[in-house]
Formats: sequence, C-alpha cells, structure tokens
Amino acid sequence: MRTRPTLSWTPTEDLPPATTDLAPVAEVLRAGKVLVLSGAGISTESGIPDYRGEGGSLSRHTPMTYQDFTGSARARRRYWARSHLGWRTFGRALPNAGHRAVAAFQRQGLVSGLITQNVDQLHQAAGSTEVVELHGSLRRVVCLSCGAFSPRRELAARLEEANPGFAPVPAGLNPDGDADLTDEQVADFRVVPCAVCGGVLKPDVVFFGENVPPQRVDQCRALVREAASLLVLGSSLTVMSGLRFVRQAADAGKAVLIINRDPTRGDRHARGRVALPLGTALTALAEHLAVPLEDAAG
Repeated sequence: MRTRPTLSWTPTEDLPPATTDLAPVAEVLRAGKVLVLSGAGISTESGIPDYRGEGGSLSRHTPMTYQDFTGSARARRRYWARSHLGWRTFGRALPNAGHRAVAAFQRQGLVSGLITQNVDQLHQAAGSTEVVELHGSLRRVVCLSCGAFSPRRELAARLEEANPGFAPVPAGLNPDGDADLTDEQVADFRVVPCAVCGGVLKPDVVFFGENVPPQRVDQCRALVREAASLLVLGSSLTVMSGLRFVRQAADAGKAVLIINRDPTRGDRHARGRVALPLGTALTALAEHLAVPLEDAAG
C-alpha cells in the first residue's frame, strides 16, 4: 500500500555519510545492467516540486487519499478543481538534463530498466522506453465504474468547457499536479462524469492509501532480479512502494547507489549516497563515460 506521507521519518546519525564522488556510480554504469529507480527529485529541475526536499510540498500540503476521493463528492470536487488548475503548468513541463541523461544511458545499453515513482511521463518525453510507472500517470484518466481510459487532455478540455473563466490564483503547485487552492476557490467548480457511462473519473495514478497493482510490483521485482545493480535517483524512499526494491537488491548482494541531496530511508542499504543536483551529476557521468546527449529527445 502507498501510505499517506508524513514528516515523521528523520535520518539517524548512524547512516553512512554522503559524498560528492561520482566514481562508484560511473563504475556500475560502465559495467551495465543498471536498473534505475527515480523519484520526484529528478523532476524538480523541470519545475515540478518534490514532497520532502528543501521547500517540499509536505510542509503545506497533504495529498489526496484513495479513501477520501472515492468516499466524498466534495473531496472529488476539491481534487479535480486543484488538479485541473495545476495541470495547466504540470502538463507543459519538459524533461531536463537528468531525464535526458538517463535516456542516453539506456540507448547505450548501460541501463537495463527504469522504474519511476513519478507520474509526469518526463522520462518518456526524454526518450526513455519501457518505463514502469510505479504510481501510474497523470496523463491518463480512468473511470471507476466501467474502467474506460481516456487522455487527460480530453478531460482538461471538458473541464474548461464546464468551468469557463476558472482561474483562481494558487498558493503553489505540488508533485501530484495539484495546485494549492482554498475551499472557497473551489466551491463552484463543476466536475464532469465519464463520457462513456457517466461514472466517476479518477486520474490513472496510485493515490496514497491505494495499492500498487500486484502485477506491476511483480514486474519491478523481476527487473531487480535481472539487474546487476540499482541506481536510485531523486527519491527519499520514505514510502515502501520504492524502498522494497532497494531492500530486494541489497538482500541479493547487488550494489545499490543513490544520488539524492538529502538523506534517504534507503541509505543504510546502499554502498553510498551522492549529494549532488541530479542534472549536474548525471550530465557529468555522461561526459565521463563518453555517452552522447545530443540525440536525446526533448
């Protein structure tokens, strides 16, 4: 289950110290068969905030839970109003140097698989293929009644038509594409139903309190088994949905390396954590390994 995030986990003093030395990361990349696990930190340089880093959204925002969304029409109105406004920014985000570097490593055969905890599809926009979207994607919508899928852009157009002139000023944007709005700002927002059956629409993402589909977990576990090492990029690993793959890799004796500016819950399982900005670190690694970035999409 993807649990509601909190700020209750704090790093302990017995964690290994961070470094700025990229040599161990370069070594495992050069050997190939690296599985990448990415989190919100890789998308911050594209203008999408993270949950737990400096200025992270959890200091002001609690994400919607599955139970709240399915149990309350008022909660759904609040969610879709905030998400609709946030989509105007979120949907225009472009991949950054970190995304492009990961795609380049994959093209060179150094990366054997890619699991992302993000819902922005920026890895795909940068040219990565066969990406496992652990928590789904905001670019798709699913009906909870009939199961029909539809593109988010179609829903955005329907919501624009149902809510002409809706343009409140948000307090901020969150990693789940949701803008910070007050109850007063969303009070008159109109939610539209499924165009197929009239049912309740939900973004095709795993909300907090909702389980990641078992077949998706199995697919990720298989990728860990097949990989020679695991490289974590921009994730605090606070929730078990990502941490379990770090534990699996470490238990199997595979090298686990982390690039994240802040301490993570997986540090104790890793050979080291590099505390550098991801765009800087991954670009430097590409240059060191003579991996060309100029052909990257985006």
